[in-house]
Amino acid sequence: MSGSPLRVVSLNEQQAEPVDVARWALLAEQALQAQGIGAGECNLIFVDDQAIAELNAAHRGKATATDVLSFPLDGAEAATADDLIGDIVICPSVAATNAPDHRGQDGHHGTLDDELALLVVHGVLHLLGFDHVDDGEAEVMEAREQELLAALYR
Repeated sequence: MSGSPLRVVSLNEQQAEPVDVARWALLAEQALQAQGIGAGECNLIFVDDQAIAELNAAHRGKATATDVLSFPLDGAEAATADDLIGDIVICPSVAATNAPDHRGQDGHHGTLDDELALLVVHGVLHLLGFDHVDDGEAEVMEAREQELLAALYR
């Protein structure tokens, strides 16, 4: 990591797909820095289908597995190393299933790595207040995702 007061803690709590947690933590850190976040802590957690389905049911009322959930706490307001920006929870097995559907979209090659990169950046932006509830918000969020992916991943 960079040694800054910004810290991304990553955990792999699943076995279905290989995950380079250090790689994705670095991408999350870089995306946060690119969005002007210089301090705080973000948790990046990789879980299995059952765990993310339980979180999705508890927090969104949807009893199905999903690819990513974000839980902002201090979010963009994080100003010190003691602030918790939030948690990003990713399900690699759902990501692996969804990856081929994104092949050819904005430089996505349909790989698990491309999908995980997209989900990490997507999760970071959600922590910082971006959303895609309506078309206008979705366009802004998707444009920023692609800018960050082009600069930090591709």
